[in-house]
Amino acid sequence: MARPRQFDEDRVITAAMDTFWRHGYEGTSTRDLCDSTGLGPSSLYNTFGGKRELYLRTLERYYETVTAEQIARLNEPGSAKERLRAMMLHSLDSDLDDTDGRRGCFAMNAAAEAAASDPDVKRAVRRCFDRVEDELCAVVGAGQGAGEIASERDARTLARLVQSTYYGLRVLSRVQDDRKALLATVDSTLADL
Repeated sequence: MARPRQFDEDRVITAAMDTFWRHGYEGTSTRDLCDSTGLGPSSLYNTFGGKRELYLRTLERYYETVTAEQIARLNEPGSAKERLRAMMLHSLDSDLDDTDGRRGCFAMNAAAEAAASDPDVKRAVRRCFDRVEDELCAVVGAGQGAGEIASERDARTLARLVQSTYYGLRVLSRVQDDRKALLATVDSTLADL
């Protein structure tokens, strides 16, 4: 009797995330997923339940990896504004240096493409956004406590301003080649805090 083929589920989810990230949910076919993961269609469906379920797993992987990296960057040493700037610049430079078609932010892409029509995608994306917002709020609050950021404004509101700028830059970097223009937006936002 033939033994079932073994595979590394983490590698498969990561490969699927990369495929969805490059092509979007609608633009990714089962064949694309099979090609990128090395699984056959029946293995893909037997293991994950289908394309949508695998997509949700990739959003979870994004939260566990990329969102976690964003949070770690915000928790590095430095002043509040230095940490906010470091997070934005890291993503900006990653996006501009992306040789795979400037994919932008996977969570933003999912929000734009599928969150309005799929409550599970919306929930997964919201989880990423909420986690980043909470950490931004903590950093802004620390900056207010240190006198670096104006304290008369609500920390949550300022965190949302930074987050909106951050995500906007992630979208703009897909079409804007001028790093200086994008950097000026980062610096202007931080100066206004």
